[in-house]
Amino acid sequence: MRVATGLSVLVLGAGGIGHAMVSSLETGINRVDPFKDMKNRPAGGHGMNLLLVGTDGRDRITAEEKKKYRLGGAPCHCTDTIMLVHLSADKERASVVSLPRDSYAEVPEHTDRNTGKHHATHPVKLNAAYAEGGPTLTVRTVEHMTGVKIDHYLEVDFTSFMKTVDTLGGVKICTAGPMKDSYTGLDLAAGTHELDGGQALQYVRSRHIDGASDLGRMQRQQKFMAALIKQATSSGVLLNPVKFQQVSSSVLSSLRADKEFGTEQMLALGKAMRGFSPASSEFTSVPVGNVSFPVQGIGSTVRWDEKKSKKLFRALRDDKPLAPHKPGRPALPKATPVDVAPQQIRVQVYNGTLKDGLGKEVDAALRATGFNTSGAPLNGELRDLKRTLVTYDPRWDRSAKSLATALPGSELRAVKGQGGTMKVTAGADFGTVQRVRSENPEQGQFGTVTGDEVVCP
Repeated sequence: MRVATGLSVLVLGAGGIGHAMVSSLETGINRVDPFKDMKNRPAGGHGMNLLLVGTDGRDRITAEEKKKYRLGGAPCHCTDTIMLVHLSADKERASVVSLPRDSYAEVPEHTDRNTGKHHATHPVKLNAAYAEGGPTLTVRTVEHMTGVKIDHYLEVDFTSFMKTVDTLGGVKICTAGPMKDSYTGLDLAAGTHELDGGQALQYVRSRHIDGASDLGRMQRQQKFMAALIKQATSSGVLLNPVKFQQVSSSVLSSLRADKEFGTEQMLALGKAMRGFSPASSEFTSVPVGNVSFPVQGIGSTVRWDEKKSKKLFRALRDDKPLAPHKPGRPALPKATPVDVAPQQIRVQVYNGTLKDGLGKEVDAALRATGFNTSGAPLNGELRDLKRTLVTYDPRWDRSAKSLATALPGSELRAVKGQGGTMKVTAGADFGTVQRVRSENPEQGQFGTVTGDEVVCP
């Protein structure tokens, strides 16, 4: 959950600050050897692969913070979030793949780091690999499941996450609807919010906002990472030695990394990341075939879609982008995030004025931004309507609100029994259709989104 902080190490990696400063920062990194005595590893591909894990770390949180951010209970000593980050060979793209913590996994034979007992290969939930064998077993398990060779390992916790967000001055998040989770204490109204470290932690931890559970949480984590990249690259922190020192020290103070992730690697990554923007990053989750695969003695696990996941990880090994390429696409105006994707909303347009062609104009504009219009506008019963009217069945109120966002100034009116098709009667006040997009858009065969599609407009 806090693994976004790990990515900030890449974003903030010495962009023009200098070798001496990075060398001094390197001494603050806690070291671990996750590749010790590893054999029969996957062949290396093109680019660089980093395994970013978020550990509990609540034993380092103050009593006041535990109470305020609902962090009670004992630390689990497991990885709550696991992400595979691929930096392309040309240093122009970062691909981030979320691996569900409850993924069905078969850990290789190993010796339990706590009991010293030798274990044969056996099934577990993916996040349990860390509890049994620490970073080494986690890396071995992920490599076995993905066929992707891990070049570097980064591990972060609660403390690093909150300090980094606060040092950056907060991170901007936009929500199409209210978000409330009694488990974490998250309570956000619809709109734009500047989250401090504690609020950001609540945001990325929440999994009881809706029925999407862990899937929804992973999408929010990815959205937050994109916002973090935007904040870090647009705030000038990479070119401000004092700010860079503050942020980097916050990140590195609670970071564990492999022994080879040192000065030279941070300098190289920093140089690459100086030209990064949210559009340079792409996010997806491993394709899932069964979200509730029962395993005796373990419980319900998440089973990957074998065919699709193999294709995804082959693309990473081959250094190919996961999001579809759109050559020559002109820059579009910013889109406002809405709760329901316009593609899922059926619309019938009516002309509520005497202006010829207004219905056709509105229909075409709504279709251009993604709405599923009939393509055959009609004349309305009223022909002197001053204000554009959207009528809807109360059962489809979320769709109606999303449609009204695209029609600034329009009136919403509930009509029981109307059904799933929204009715838009264009009034004399109609000016333009505001571009909108789903809060969690998906693209291409891997359901990939780029960072610029999920950050605040």
